Amino acid sequence: MGLWATITGIPRRMYDWVLSWAPTPYAVPALFLLAFAESSFFPIPPDVLLIAMCIGTVQKSYRFATWCAIGSIVGGMAGYGIGYYLWENDGVRSFFYDYIPGVSPGSVEKVRGLYTDWDFWIVFAAAFTPIPYKVITILAGVCAINFPMFVIASAVGRSARFFLVAWLFKRYGPGMKEFIEKRFALVTTAGTIVLIGGFVLVKVLLPSHDNEKGEGITPPGVEQPQTGNGKPGGK
Repeated sequence: MGLWATITGIPRRMYDWVLSWAPTPYAVPALFLLAFAESSFFPIPPDVLLIAMCIGTVQKSYRFATWCAIGSIVGGMAGYGIGYYLWENDGVRSFFYDYIPGVSPGSVEKVRGLYTDWDFWIVFAAAFTPIPYKVITILAGVCAINFPMFVIASAVGRSARFFLVAWLFKRYGPGMKEFIEKRFALVTTAGTIVLIGGFVLVKVLLPSHDNEKGEGITPPGVEQPQTGNGKPGGK
């Protein structure tokens, strides 16, 4: 049935229905709509259909990845809008709590805390790895994080993910299907951990000069208050 269906517990009938679009003339529109829907509510990731389409027509892999990325990014914006504009509606909130895996009162508060310090990286990690992207898009709206930053992080993460799949098929051919299904999630997760870990390490090892001295920067045109010894900000 496939790794994605096994991991997520997706019903075989729904999984097969998604794959059935691959050999049809409507495969590209179906891929776009699947990527859009998965970013806010649909349970099956677009990788399933993207892989099937790349196997069928390897030379069009980048084209498929482009439409997949666009649909997912626009869908992420829709998910943000759901969280930002509709979350206070009891019916909407109850629907996501009851039917969307990973969305709960506890996860909302947990992600809200993470967004305080790691907003860009939380969105990027969900966009690039198997972390449920829909949960992060909706909660990004609930927490009202910076929208342009959200779009940029989504575009970078989603594009990197889908174009990586396309590149693997262009480079190595249909034989990559088994590798992607078995190890792609592990590779993307490990890569993201290394990338974020590197930035965290730089931040820890190279603190700013101002933070070391414990002094703020006085904006241009603003005089520091004089102290008793006549020196600005002195003690």
